[in-house]
Amino acid sequence: MAKKVYVFLADGFEDVEALIPIDVLRRGGVDVTTVSISDFPLVQSAHGVNMEADIMFEQGDFTDADLIFLPGGMPGASNLFAHKGVCKAVVDQFAAGKKVAAICASPAVVLAPLGILEGKKATCYPGFEQALAENGAEYTGALFTVDGNITTGEGPAAAFPFAYELLAQLVDQKTADQIAEGMRFKHLMA
Repeated sequence: MAKKVYVFLADGFEDVEALIPIDVLRRGGVDVTTVSISDFPLVQSAHGVNMEADIMFEQGDFTDADLIFLPGGMPGASNLFAHKGVCKAVVDQFAAGKKVAAICASPAVVLAPLGILEGKKATCYPGFEQALAENGAEYTGALFTVDGNITTGEGPAAAFPFAYELLAQLVDQKTADQIAEGMRFKHLMA
């Protein structure tokens, strides 16, 4: 049975940080559902790209999630944090010992204030690292960082390696490598 991932989309999400992981995970056979947290299924990215989410937040029961993923971008990350339902879903996912991932501003703007990164290593977009430190996390500055069930990514350029890491965690390394090869990513990094 395919692993289940929910991607929460708020107005102002960073385009590539959402779409690259969605694409890579779906190529790898992961069941990815995009979730609008706004009043409409159509969510606008930070750069004006409109994306129609698969479901509205109110339609979701996120207890079956293998992974909850928060893209970054501003004001996307702030909009995620302002949504009480998103915060509850993320905290519940973490408390259940299941996977949570966030990239760019979201580790600092959402995960850190929720207490999820306390005592953990994490990365985020440069300039947001103070929020990690203030909430008990150790900033790595890496493209992506895995600490237990939490995976954090640095920014737009990290979207591909971050996505392949998530795919390796959810499926296996061989599948992640095959998808990376098919997308020509391995040649880029050679």
